[in-house]
Amino acid sequence: MIKVISFDLDSTLIKRTFADGVWLEGLPKIYAEEKKIDIEEAKQFLLSEYDRIGDNRIEWYDIGHWFDRFNLKSSWRELLNRYKDVVEAYPETTDVLKRLYKNFDLIIISNAKREFIEIELEEANLKKYFTHVFSSTSDFHKIKKIAEFYLMICNKLKIKPSEMVHVGDHKEFDYQVPKKVGIQSFYLDRDRTSTGKFVVSNLEEFEERIGKLSV
Repeated sequence: MIKVISFDLDSTLIKRTFADGVWLEGLPKIYAEEKKIDIEEAKQFLLSEYDRIGDNRIEWYDIGHWFDRFNLKSSWRELLNRYKDVVEAYPETTDVLKRLYKNFDLIIISNAKREFIEIELEEANLKKYFTHVFSSTSDFHKIKKIAEFYLMICNKLKIKPSEMVHVGDHKEFDYQVPKKVGIQSFYLDRDRTSTGKFVVSNLEEFEERIGKLSV
């Protein structure tokens, strides 16, 4: 019996406009201004640095780490606030959450730092639908690639892995890893490049699959 439905955040519930604005526009702009270099040069340098660290390491998600790494004097909190107006949920997000939270406990499990999550949920007016919000990097100092993380969440919620369903856009972190520990997981592929029983292209399709699992 399904008790909890877990969602990834960025590229699942929320479009990447905010995250991309911060990482791909705002931070390069600050770097260019402080280091007195061309903005395009700053973008190329930062992209290469992001790739060098990679999303398998916790530092990759930590905006404070990057400010310290490059000895930037500007405020990363001001940077986040500067881009909060571009937060945008996917068109189906709110309606799907409204329906699902009547019958299930909804939670968020994200690799994003809590500072990002709080702004996104507030600006998209989504926080009210969730009983728990977990940042793997802020709350547990881990990334979702680690199966142990999902088991920790289940233990905290006092549920069995089989009583949780998770959906997200990262094939490894959101589908393969939780599946290994017995969580029913779905890979959200909005670009429709994959097919399969546990692949969905939007949240409405995911909701339909949930209905079939609950029968």
